[in-house]
Amino acid sequence: MIIGVLQQKGGVGKTTLALNIAAAYAKEGLKVLLVDADPQGSALTWSSVREAPPLFAVVGMPKPTLHKELPAVAADYDLVIIDGAPQVKELVRSAILASDYVLIPVQPSPFDVWSCADIVALVSEAQQFKPSIAAGFVINRKIGNTAIGRDVKKAFGQFPYPLLKTSISQRVSFAEAAAQGLTVIETAPSSPAAWEIYELTEILKTTTHERTAA
Repeated sequence: MIIGVLQQKGGVGKTTLALNIAAAYAKEGLKVLLVDADPQGSALTWSSVREAPPLFAVVGMPKPTLHKELPAVAADYDLVIIDGAPQVKELVRSAILASDYVLIPVQPSPFDVWSCADIVALVSEAQQFKPSIAAGFVINRKIGNTAIGRDVKKAFGQFPYPLLKTSISQRVSFAEAAAQGLTVIETAPSSPAAWEIYELTEILKTTTHERTAA
């Protein structure tokens, strides 16, 4: 299974989300590969500052040929997470085509939701070549103890992909863990931040299993 964490808009917490999802799966005993497909190489930088033994492998593949090269690499792993590049369409297209499921992080404001039109168009375009690709949105960087506004939820109705029934809050613990080359799954495994990641991975497992079984 290959899950692409992809978004054309920058600044939505894509890399942090990808790293923590990878850690949650790895903690379950899966052999996980995280592919840094962003030329900025944030996930690779995170890996380089890490002193603890790695939970999962991290490789850099910011290539427009990713969808052609990744299947051979992915065969050695139970799960692959792609941390994609924002704004570079040829890289995003390739990452989408490489994915079985595209997770689209979006911040909880109508403006951020409306900006998803570009990534939705790219996923829809890729589905013409690979119809099995599925996609869903997840609210990321939600302000703690606030509800997701009705207008924000309504705004997702313009798109053909569902909004997952969980959200990830804006928490300083994510940044503190990342600064050490770690994840909240390691630094605070019983924290609210970690439990939000666990809940997201459970939903992803159910969603991707249903797609595989269909």
